[in-house]
Amino acid sequence: MTKKNVCPLDYTMNLIGTKWKPLVLFHLLEGGLRSGTLQKKIPGISNKMFTQTVRDLEKDGLIFRKVFPVVPPKVEYSLTDRGMSLKDILISLDKWGSEDCQK
Repeated sequence: MTKKNVCPLDYTMNLIGTKWKPLVLFHLLEGGLRSGTLQKKIPGISNKMFTQTVRDLEKDGLIFRKVFPVVPPKVEYSLTDRGMSLKDILISLDKWGSEDCQK
């Protein structure tokens, strides 16, 4: 199926509609984070799911993975311009959730 034949919302949900992807993207809004720091900001995510999630987001062009040539290895994730274009959506979702949680 080509992008032309997919509903825009369906396309978007396929990119960011898992349990973990929006959380990873949201935590990167403030800037790049080391892998371990980013994972600690997402309670409940396993190592396997974290790795799968960041790989998917990188493959889809939403985040950038930078590997530093040091020992031990240092990896930092940041949003691409495409990932940053989701900023207003992610902030709106966070705001909506915050208002609902306060009731």
